[in-house]
Amino acid sequence: MNISDERMTISARQQDIIDLVRQNGFLSVEVLADRFSVTPQTIRRDINALCDANLLRRRHGGAEYVNAPSLNLPYDSRRISHLEAKRAIGAYVAGLVPSHASVSFGIGTTPEFVARAMLDHEDLTVITNNLNVAMTLSANPSNRIILPGGTLRLPDLDFLGPQVEEMYRNYRVDYGVFGIGGIEPDGAFVDFDRAEVLARTAMLESCRSSILVADISKFGRQAPARGGRLTDLDMIVLDAPPPGDFAALFDEPTIRGRLYLAEGEAA
Repeated sequence: MNISDERMTISARQQDIIDLVRQNGFLSVEVLADRFSVTPQTIRRDINALCDANLLRRRHGGAEYVNAPSLNLPYDSRRISHLEAKRAIGAYVAGLVPSHASVSFGIGTTPEFVARAMLDHEDLTVITNNLNVAMTLSANPSNRIILPGGTLRLPDLDFLGPQVEEMYRNYRVDYGVFGIGGIEPDGAFVDFDRAEVLARTAMLESCRSSILVADISKFGRQAPARGGRLTDLDMIVLDAPPPGDFAALFDEPTIRGRLYLAEGEAA
């Protein structure tokens, strides 16, 4: 089993359909066909594929968004969402982190894309609770991989709990690369499990340079566990400028200059 393989690839149109349905709650086949200047049959095929991947839900005459904002998508759905954004972010961060560095990777699909982009780096020391990251970077025999003990969470293939926090605190690394469940209007981070917050906190306390990797869909995303904020970070790598009112967060003196945009990096 190759856990780095993508089980489904979504097209640019399908990603746009997801985004439009998320914004509107529900859209009909006819509206989407008109929006993209394609036949209703083409839209139905797109909707069927996206529903089979749990990215949308079928409703008579169209599709609705599958999750409320405060619920996390299934792992297999997350890893095929915003693919181009994640690839661009991965390529950009790979250019920031040199060979021979020590790097902590957090859980989530965007750090996994960073790991893929760093596969040609040499002699990395990798500390992670993300088994997908470990498996990806273990393909380069010059790398050293450090994992925690504990129980493997399925299907995400990551570790959480006190052993993870202890692992991160036992090492001092050059870079910490992590994703996030959501970013609130005041710049606070939210996640779907308190254990995720505790693991991230331990990781960030132990790295010299912290790098948040996130596509802009994370702005305004709701989740129950709160911890950390944009002002805590050294670098914030996004695929595009922050949307709407969130752009004002980056005008603050404490955050200005920490934002990096990966637009077009994977092209």
